[in-house]
Amino acid sequence: MSPGTRLRPLLAALLALLGIGAPATAQIQQHLELRVPMRDGIELSANLWLPAGAGPHPTVLVRTPYIKANERYPQLGKQYAERGYAFIVQDARGRGDSDGSFDFFFADAEDGYDTIEWIARQPWSNGRVGMVGGSYLATVQWLAAREGARNLVCMIPQAPGGNYFDELPYLGGAWLMKWSLDWINGTSGRTAQGPVMGVTDWDAVYAHRPLITMDDAMGRDMPLYNDFLNHPTRDAYWDRILFEDEDFAGIDLPILVFTGWFDADQPGTMRYWEGMRDHSPGSDKQHIIIGPWDHGQAISGGALSLGEFRFTPESVVDVQAVHMDFFDYCLGGKRSTPDLPTARVYLTGSNEWREFDAYPPAEMEPQSLYLSSGGGANSLAGDGRLAWSPPGEEPPDRYTYDPQNPVPSDIGGAAQGIDQRPIERRHDVLVYTSDILDSPVEIIGAVEAVIHAATDGLDTDFTAKLVDVQPDGRALKLGWWDAAAIRARYRHGFETEELLTPGQEEEYRIKLGHIGHTFLPGHRIRLEVSSSAYPFFAPNPNTGNPVATDTEWRVAEQTVFHDAARPSRLVLPVMPRRVIP
Repeated sequence: MSPGTRLRPLLAALLALLGIGAPATAQIQQHLELRVPMRDGIELSANLWLPAGAGPHPTVLVRTPYIKANERYPQLGKQYAERGYAFIVQDARGRGDSDGSFDFFFADAEDGYDTIEWIARQPWSNGRVGMVGGSYLATVQWLAAREGARNLVCMIPQAPGGNYFDELPYLGGAWLMKWSLDWINGTSGRTAQGPVMGVTDWDAVYAHRPLITMDDAMGRDMPLYNDFLNHPTRDAYWDRILFEDEDFAGIDLPILVFTGWFDADQPGTMRYWEGMRDHSPGSDKQHIIIGPWDHGQAISGGALSLGEFRFTPESVVDVQAVHMDFFDYCLGGKRSTPDLPTARVYLTGSNEWREFDAYPPAEMEPQSLYLSSGGGANSLAGDGRLAWSPPGEEPPDRYTYDPQNPVPSDIGGAAQGIDQRPIERRHDVLVYTSDILDSPVEIIGAVEAVIHAATDGLDTDFTAKLVDVQPDGRALKLGWWDAAAIRARYRHGFETEELLTPGQEEEYRIKLGHIGHTFLPGHRIRLEVSSSAYPFFAPNPNTGNPVATDTEWRVAEQTVFHDAARPSRLVLPVMPRRVIP
C-alpha cells in the first residue's frame, strides 16, 4: 500500500471533523424499460439516459427494430448526457421488449409521433426533440416528421430507405429476392433471427418456385414477405409510407442527411433530399454529406477502402462529432450556425472532398456517351464502344437471356468496387467501353442508361452497370447495389403492369443512382448491359405471368439498338473541367 493510499482515510476523517465534505460527483441517470403508451393502447419499451444535474433537457431520440439491448446505446447515452442531452432509445413495435406486432414501417409514423409527444410531456424534457439513426432508424425520422410531430425540431437521417419500387423490396420493379428473404427473416421474431440460418441451402431456396412460397422453402412462413409480393404495383398498401410532394411542403426542419455513392438506400435518401429541396419551406436548412461509402459505412463514417478502391484518411468522418455539433446548433442552442455547406461530397478516383451550395451542383451538365458496335458487343472480347458522338446507321447487338443460367450479381460475395471481368466474359453481357481518356472526366449526380431494346416475349428485364476500367485492365464497378435494372412491365411506371408486344422496340430508362467520381487520364469508361443479376434479384422468367405465382421459365432473345433513330446512351452528370493551380 502506498503512503498516499494510507493517508486517504485519515484525510477524509479530518475533513469530516471540520464539516467539509468531499466534492459530490453528479452521476448520469439511467432509466431502463420505460413503457411508452401509443394511441392504440400498445406500449413500447425504451431506455433513457439523463445528464447529471437539474433539467429539463433537450432530448435525442433513436427508434430501432434492431433491439435496444445493445452495448452501443449505453455508450451513446453517456456521450449525449455528458453533452447536456437526454438520450432515449426505443424498440419499434413488435420488436425487442415492445408490445404489438412488427409490420415494416407501416406503424412508425404514428408511433414516432406519439413517442415524441410523450417525451415532451416528461418532467426531464424541455419539449425539444431531435432524432438520429441510420437505415431503418433514419426512415422512421421522416415518417414522424411527415406526421407533424410538433416537438420534433431537427433530425439526422443516415441512409434512409424510402423509394420502394426502385430501391426495396423491388428494384426497377424486379423482386429483390436475396434482400427480402434475409431482412424479413431477420426481423420476423422479437429478437435477431439471422443466426439460425447458418445451414440453409441458399441455392436450393433461390431455385424454388413460385416466389410466394420461397419463404416456406427457406423454413419460415413470413406474412410480410407474402404481403410485399402480393402488392407488385404502387397501390394503397404502399401509399401509406410513400412521400408525395405535399408531404415535403409540410416539413420545415433543419436536417442533416448522410448517404454514400455505394449506399444501398441511396435512392430513398435522394427522394427525401430532392423532395425537401424542391418543396419544403425549410429547403435552406438542408445539408447533405455523401462519402465513398456503402450502406453500413454511411452510418459509421467510412473506411479506407471499398472493394478494390482505396481512399484517403480524410474520407473517414467522425460521424458522432458531426452529430453532436449539429445538435448543438439545432437542438441545444449552443451554436448559431451549423458550420456546414449545403453539400459536402467525396469524389472517388481523385479522392477529394468537394463543397457546393446546391446538390447536384448547379454547374453540372448532363452529357451522353452513345453505345456503338458492329453488332458484336457480346462480352469483353466484343466490339462494343462508348462514344461522345451520336451513332449513325449501325446493326443492333443481340444476346440470349436464359433465366435458369442468370448472370451472377457478385463475385465472391461482393459487388461494389469489384473487378467485373469474370462477369464481362459472358456472351449474354454486352460490354461498351470508351477510348482511353487523355483528360479527367468528373461526374457528380444522377447517372442513367437509356436503352432502346426489344425482346421476343411479353416481359423481361434489362440491367446496367457503370465501370471504371483501370490502366491495368481491372474493371471496377461504381454505384449502389449490385446492378441497376428495369422490369419491362413497369417501363411506364410502377402504378400498373403493362406487358410487351413481342419484337416491338421500347425505350428503357435504367437509373444507376447518384455517383461522384473522377475517371482519371489513362482510364476508360464502361457500361455493361444484360438482363439478370442473380441472386440479387429474382431472374425474370420472361413469361409475363404474375410474378408471385409463376412457375414457368422461358428463354428470351434480346436486341439492343444503337442507331441514329434509336440512340441508346449512358447519360453522365459531367462537371466543368477545373483548372487546378
